[in-house]
Amino acid sequence: MKRRVLVSLVLLLALAVTASAASTTIPAGTRVSVRINSELKSGTQQAGDTFEGVLENAIVVNGKTVAPRGSTVKGKVTSSKDSGRLHAPGYLAVRLTSVNGIPVTSSAVARQGKSHTKSNVVKIGGGTAAGALIGGLAGGGKGAAIGAGVGAAAGTGVAAATGKQQAVIPAETLLSFTVSGR
Repeated sequence: MKRRVLVSLVLLLALAVTASAASTTIPAGTRVSVRINSELKSGTQQAGDTFEGVLENAIVVNGKTVAPRGSTVKGKVTSSKDSGRLHAPGYLAVRLTSVNGIPVTSSAVARQGKSHTKSNVVKIGGGTAAGALIGGLAGGGKGAAIGAGVGAAAGTGVAAATGKQQAVIPAETLLSFTVSGR
């Protein structure tokens, strides 16, 4: 009889612990601040890649701390686009997948690389002007026209060689997400 009561108590306790763990969720609308552990870059990360970080502030639900400050946070890259050389800067978007072992779905945080436009105008325009100046000094008006064409081509080559503008989220960056569900 005592053995049966003991087994029943153990099973009841196990059921209570399982039910309590299963009911631990982070409600939709909860803001989650995360400091990421390593750099994320559109030129190297792909959709589906994972990342880790640490929780910046404790998450308290109904008076109970479900995730203390410093808890492990996991996420994934949901979108990544490598930068082009002369246009289309890189793009990177990430979401959370769990906080302190609790599965979550969150809003996305996205970053885009710098625009190519200003840099390309300076490189190509500078090459054109320099070519026209040198050509004009060497061969007059006709030389200036030829030099401008050569300078523009050289400037375009420099822009193409140095033009990638990746989206980067440096290590230790603080990102803010909003939980949207489980």
